[in-house]
Amino acid sequence: MVIKEPIISVTEAVFVMAKLRVKLGLRNASDSEVVTIAINVFNGVKNNERFRDSYVDMPAFETAINEFKHAIAIRPNAGKLGTADKNEKRRKVENFIRKMAAYVDSEHNDNPETLLSTGFSAKNPSHAPGPIPKAIILTVNNGITGELVLIVQAIKNAKSYQAQSATVSRDGVQGLWQDHSPFTNSRSMRVNGLTSGTTYAFQVRGIGTMGPGDWSDPVSHMCS
Repeated sequence: MVIKEPIISVTEAVFVMAKLRVKLGLRNASDSEVVTIAINVFNGVKNNERFRDSYVDMPAFETAINEFKHAIAIRPNAGKLGTADKNEKRRKVENFIRKMAAYVDSEHNDNPETLLSTGFSAKNPSHAPGPIPKAIILTVNNGITGELVLIVQAIKNAKSYQAQSATVSRDGVQGLWQDHSPFTNSRSMRVNGLTSGTTYAFQVRGIGTMGPGDWSDPVSHMCS
């Protein structure tokens, strides 16, 4: 009996691999925005039946929020010491938020409704790396003797590029594809060790964190 593995499209693979994650939003947040995030999360988790086993100390979290709110209120009349105290209390609140985010990420099981019930927002899934599109060879030029230089349209999210070459006889018969070492610069892919006077066909594909894209259409050029 032959067991066939299920076939999924590249789009489906992106959805599967793009894990749902909590969005913190702390980096550029104002003090009042941090307070709002903290209160939303505290209230969202405190009596949430889906998150009864939180390892975050909720009473300490609530105290940190109240102390931070008080520090914000008195800072205008408290000078540099008041600012330093306010900043320290903000760090404590942010640490609680980060601990809570780690806990929620470990428990929401990629369920958006469950994540959002905690008061957190979810990261935009469009930020996940997408599939690598089909590569396009812009041109092939002669380099030094026995060398051809490929210029390929840069591909977003591609970490490297894989190239293959094959000889093409005078009557148009193409040989077997031969692999070359990966390239990182799409604008200067130098293929060496070729035979002068021989025509070569090339195809290229981008390689990303999710795997390779489709091969480009072949482009042929005679090596000088």
